[in-house]
Amino acid sequence: MLRRREVLAAASLPFSRDRPLRPGIPRSGRLAFRLLREGDPIGTHVLRFSAAAGGFDIGISVHIAVRFGPFVLFRYDLRGVERWRGGVCANVAARTNDDGTPAFMHAQRDARGLWVTGSRTVRYLAPADALPATHWNEAELRGPWINVQDGRLLRPRVASRGVDRVPLADGQPVPAHHFVVSGDARLQLWYGARAMWTALLFAAKDGSLVRYERM
Repeated sequence: MLRRREVLAAASLPFSRDRPLRPGIPRSGRLAFRLLREGDPIGTHVLRFSAAAGGFDIGISVHIAVRFGPFVLFRYDLRGVERWRGGVCANVAARTNDDGTPAFMHAQRDARGLWVTGSRTVRYLAPADALPATHWNEAELRGPWINVQDGRLLRPRVASRGVDRVPLADGQPVPAHHFVVSGDARLQLWYGARAMWTALLFAAKDGSLVRYERM
């Protein structure tokens, strides 16, 4: 069972200033986004990176609340931990409350590879090039995805759309490489300098557009 202290522990040790960082990891150790639905703020998505023996850990927190006046019409919460050791993903665990519907996933590496189970899949051995769909790692665009909400294996199609200028949360536009994802997943992703995840856009179940702006 994933506990809150596991997420907090994944954000406990800062990166050394002398340590070279993998592309996509901010020196601050924090990658945070505000979420806008048709321009209105609805939540946050925060990744906290921390050094660990032989690699690094990532604490994942997503909180969404769509409101109409004082009423919450939709709520979504995900907490997870992603652990990398020796240059590969060694372990992932997440629990989600999707507007009252619980979901979970867990992945653990052994000598054969990364074994995955979840609320919408039986246990399986992930393909060698599969990565958790946590989006900070641009390399995920080159292979299958492991859904971190429910463990399903996804095989999206990815098309490059060149470089755009996308706004950060403070309104400053920055150049970022634009990718359109279709098939098993439908969204758009942007990655900036050092392959840093910069923005995301997707259509919610009701057709409204949700945009991520990096803080």
